[in-house]
Amino acid sequence: MHNPQSQTNTMNPTLLVELFTEELPPKVLKQLGQAFADLLTEHLKQAGHLSGAAKPACLPAQGRLACTISDVLARSPDKPEKTRLLPVKIGLDASGKPTAPLLKKLASLGLENFSLTDLLTESDGKQEVLCVNRTLEGQQLETSLQAALEQATTRLPIPKIMSYQLASGDTVHFVRPVHKLVVLHGDKVVPVHILGLEANRITRGHRFMGQGIVNIASAESYAQQLETEGKVIACFEKRQALIAQQLVSLAGTSQVVAPPELLEEVTALVEWPATYEAHFDAEFLQVPQACLILTMQANQKYFALTDATAQARPTGNATSAQGTMQTGFCWFPTWPRQHPNLLFPATNACCAPAWPMPNSFSIKTAKNAGKPPSRPAKRGLSQQTRHPKNRNARLVALAGHLAAPCGANPAHAARAALLCKADLLTDMVGEFPELQGTMGEHYALHDGEPPEVAQAIADHYRPRFAGDALPRNPAGLTVALADKLETLVGIYGIGLIPTGDKDPFALRRHALGVVRMVIEHKVALDIPATLQKTASLFDTFTDFKPEHLAGLYGFVIDRLKSYLKDQAYTAAEVDSVVSQSPAFFADLPARLNAVRQFSQLPEAQALAAANKRIGNILKKAGNTGLEPATPIQAELLLEAAEKNLFAHLQTIRPSVEHAYQQSDFTQSLLLLAPLKADVDAFFNQVMV
Repeated sequence: MHNPQSQTNTMNPTLLVELFTEELPPKVLKQLGQAFADLLTEHLKQAGHLSGAAKPACLPAQGRLACTISDVLARSPDKPEKTRLLPVKIGLDASGKPTAPLLKKLASLGLENFSLTDLLTESDGKQEVLCVNRTLEGQQLETSLQAALEQATTRLPIPKIMSYQLASGDTVHFVRPVHKLVVLHGDKVVPVHILGLEANRITRGHRFMGQGIVNIASAESYAQQLETEGKVIACFEKRQALIAQQLVSLAGTSQVVAPPELLEEVTALVEWPATYEAHFDAEFLQVPQACLILTMQANQKYFALTDATAQARPTGNATSAQGTMQTGFCWFPTWPRQHPNLLFPATNACCAPAWPMPNSFSIKTAKNAGKPPSRPAKRGLSQQTRHPKNRNARLVALAGHLAAPCGANPAHAARAALLCKADLLTDMVGEFPELQGTMGEHYALHDGEPPEVAQAIADHYRPRFAGDALPRNPAGLTVALADKLETLVGIYGIGLIPTGDKDPFALRRHALGVVRMVIEHKVALDIPATLQKTASLFDTFTDFKPEHLAGLYGFVIDRLKSYLKDQAYTAAEVDSVVSQSPAFFADLPARLNAVRQFSQLPEAQALAAANKRIGNILKKAGNTGLEPATPIQAELLLEAAEKNLFAHLQTIRPSVEHAYQQSDFTQSLLLLAPLKADVDAFFNQVMV
């Protein structure tokens, strides 16, 4: 007997779409796969083929873009729709018969035999309009999927499109040449075509392992068949988790340097993860650790090992890796051998691989040249960059100006400023720009520079990004501030002001870096005066004008507001402090905490209102409140209320001023709270 309930609970078949391609760009594979699945899902959902239980799965691998979508209808349901036709005065003549425009409109909708008695009339707010209720027939999956494929393959976020010619002579455009198209709805092939290919159920497994040809029985069995027959783990997240698990297992007590970008790239390159450990000669450990790790990650896709240990081993990049580097490293070949000992010696170790040699050669060549590496590089920089002597001189001069507020040794700050850009023309930084500063520190130590100077050279780019660490010593803080302030003034001065989301010179990041360093290191620096000092160091290189100073200061203030709000201060609290256009930023957190505590007092609202009233009175009198205070002549006071207020002020003034001078802003405001009664009496009893 037929059971309607059982039919309702039956799931529709799963849809599988796979494009088997040549090797896809690994750095964007995950994004391409997700975009492919999203575009197909979105189009089929709009066409009505997906139920509420439908779930898409993104399955990209080294040479395939694939996705499955569960519970897909073979035919979208019919859909009732009310269609607006024409205004009544156009669709019907004076006798109520249809006009030619109405008949033409009905014919275009396939309603030539539609009864005029079924026409509806409704108002659109301006006029009466003829409407008709009709049923839109559902579409077959083949039709909807053909349109979805055409849309998806043309709208992928492809960084660079390839053009290639088919056997027929037609030219197609895609991220990589496509060789096979698999489209299954359940166990049935959906007859669609794209990029010169007709859909079938034949795909290929791993290029060097498993079965070369895999005949997919159904969309539901796709992932399992690929894994068992083709030696390909289709799910990106499953492969990535397996790689991470194998790294931890093989590393033992060592720390794996595995930044997320490298982990994702290796996952895109490897279809059947199997990790091996290898070693390089210990002599290469003379090369700076960051250089070795960066070469491993960028060129070889290797995972370095360090001697750091921790319960939860965090990932890291070349310059933030914890611990000291070991000679061992982990790597994932694209095709694991059945007998790994044929690939490596029995100890799973490699003898002196070639990848560290160029780095070692570059560094040894520089060190053995008879001159400190930083000095010839500095001379080369002066020959290559525009107005370099001017910039170098500006950095040195500005570092000298900032050394005292930063608590730095002036000689160390000046020396670090002189050498901080010297590594830009070395071979190492030329190949790996990420090592600028890091190599400068290494070369400076080799030259015999003081450790504080070398560390300052490495740190003067900090903070490089939001949340990055700040310079570690006063000299580094000094040069970092000088570098960022000089860039801000120079670029802002020639009119290259950030607009919208465009900030090619990272001025917002530089300004935020200045704010962070001044506040978090408590640097007593007069920001407007320092900007003016920086501007005075420029000559004909820039057309920086005095009127630019206010705009640049406002630009820095905007970054200051964002920074303070990120520290969990409210917009009202930030505005109460920043609206005073502070020249010094270091004490702003203390001021904000004082405002927060004062605002919680019961007297706060009344005193704030009185303060606002006083400000308005001063404005009407032509006084901004910033002019030097005029001494009060007590003998001119007549009313008891004003005499009491003056006496109370005189009593608490010494304590308030002392707390303010000690930067105890909270106590300074709390001492003012008892004035509420006298202030209220003054405004109630004295005509101002």
